[in-house]
Formats: sequence, C-alpha cells, structure tokens
Amino acid sequence: MNRLTELGSSAVRTVLERVGRGIGRYQERRPLEHDLLESEEEYLIVFDAPGVAKEDVQVQFIDDTVEVRLERFRPFHEGFEMRFPGRGLTLTGSATLPEDADITPAGATATLTDAGTLKVRIRKDPRMTAVDVEDEVESTDE
Repeated sequence: MNRLTELGSSAVRTVLERVGRGIGRYQERRPLEHDLLESEEEYLIVFDAPGVAKEDVQVQFIDDTVEVRLERFRPFHEGFEMRFPGRGLTLTGSATLPEDADITPAGATATLTDAGTLKVRIRKDPRMTAVDVEDEVESTDE
C-alpha cells in the first residue's frame, strides 16, 4: 500500500507541475494589462509588474508605442520545494500612445513602485496643439 501511495503522490506532483507550467506559459503569452491616463501636460501608463526588480525592467519606444518587458525570478525558499510553478517569468506589454505624446527618451520617465506597478510618464509634445474649427459664416453682401 505504501508503494501505491508514493505512486499516487508522484502522479499528482507531475500533474500539478505540468498544469502550473501551462498557466505560466499562458501568462507569458498574454500581454500585460495597462491603464492609460491623461492630464493637461502628460500621459501616464500603469502596468502591473509584481515581483520585478528595477534591473529586470525594459521600457522602449517603437513608433507610437511603449513596449515593456519584465523578467521575474523565482527565489529559492529553504525547506520548500516547488509544487505548482504557476507564475510566468517573462511578461511583455505595450500601449499605443496618442499622437501628441512626446515619444522620446527625454520626454519620458519610468518608475517601479513598491506596490508592484510600473508607471511610465510621457509628456505631451507642446508643438502638437489643436486648431479650432469654425463653421463658415455666410456673407450677406450680394
């Protein structure tokens, strides 16, 4: 009976590991969710970045898009073994910016918060101002 218990435990461990790895791969393929906020002077894009260190974050501009790549690691916990590896380790996301965003490294900052969010601030380009459109006024001089 002891051998049967070991076999069952081994099977459960194998299933949990495979399911967990599948969930992790799904997280890695799914784009990071983000919020795009706007003020008078700038845009703020907020990405969830749990378990990430500053050194493991990449933020770059490609055309009118902010691209983010996060690398996470699973720390070793003494006395514990991995039963369900369900968190994705490489997460990516992007946000398309409005046309008045100053898409240059000088026009942006990125901050990783203690709460596990990445905040990317992008100034609005002051050269991009809207032009008011008026209705044509018909002349009465005929």
